[in-house]
Amino acid sequence: MATQIITADQTDTLALSHVNVPPAQTWNYLRINDIAFDVPTPHFVGDVYARLPQLFGKLECGIGDEAVSWMEHASGDARYVEVRASEPQTVYVDIDSSKTEVHDTGVLVRAGASATIVTCAHGEQGGTSSSLLRVIAERDARVSIVEIVACGEGQQHLDAIGIEAAEGARIEMRQYALGGAKVALGLCCNLAGASSRFVLDTRYLAVGSDVLDVNHVVRQRGRSTRADIVTTGILADAARKTMRETIDLIHGAKFAEGSEIETVLVTGDDVVNKTLPVILCDEEDVAGNHGASIGAISPEQLDFMRSRGLSEDEAERLFVRAMFDDAVIHANGAETRTAVLNRAETVLGADVARDMAEVLGFDTEEA
Repeated sequence: MATQIITADQTDTLALSHVNVPPAQTWNYLRINDIAFDVPTPHFVGDVYARLPQLFGKLECGIGDEAVSWMEHASGDARYVEVRASEPQTVYVDIDSSKTEVHDTGVLVRAGASATIVTCAHGEQGGTSSSLLRVIAERDARVSIVEIVACGEGQQHLDAIGIEAAEGARIEMRQYALGGAKVALGLCCNLAGASSRFVLDTRYLAVGSDVLDVNHVVRQRGRSTRADIVTTGILADAARKTMRETIDLIHGAKFAEGSEIETVLVTGDDVVNKTLPVILCDEEDVAGNHGASIGAISPEQLDFMRSRGLSEDEAERLFVRAMFDDAVIHANGAETRTAVLNRAETVLGADVARDMAEVLGFDTEEA
């Protein structure tokens, strides 16, 4: 499999006008519209190689068909990984956004198998990068996904994930959006089999004039399925963030349970925050809960921290550091840790990044 790199001297672009469209039309009324991207028109270097098996093409990816089609064409090739029950496997997808890389990856986790999938987008130069990951988890499979976006200023990144879970399959995912001038994250998990489960923990940081656009969709089709989505974010300066979260309890999903909650810490006067939590329901005997809260550090918290000698700015930086600490702890592999620490150095400074590595027990030369 050869990674497709769109030629760096390319100047013509293609407009993706409908990225991250949520399933319910309430977005239209609430003016939480989709987002548009200008992306490079694919000019392939070399040949176009194999595509993924057709069953992956049926997976919904949250980011929208228009963006998925562009990713498939821009990648020029696809990587297929099959994980068998007797062979637990870790799959790495490393995206260097400064090289305008586009990746298309399909992972089939066979019945009873276990897989860990790590995707990481990083880089410090301007460009457009993208990752399309599609995962099929067969009966009783166990899948852990870690997604990290740690891009620098001037970079835009599109990331799409499509998941299908059969009976008894369990998907656990940790998602970190730590930087990028313009980032779109689309995800759709189809809980097709009975008693399948999806757990998503998302943490994001947007600073400066960053734009972060997220669309999470969970389709609960099987009986007694469960979905839990927890999102925590920090918005600073003049950052803009849109979060769309939809749990769709489809007819036939009796005894299914779905929950989504977001907590946002705002530390900038010019921040724009939009959150759209939605529960769709076409079945009885189900439970759906959603909510969102937004605010600054409370006066009581500030008073406590000041009593410990911390200013308001230092207190806010502690929250940011805690997010990076968590990302480093869960970043599988040296290259992934390095990407997180490099981004931490940009946001918090070299001394803090070095201290993070030392406290967490990582060799700064290898981390």
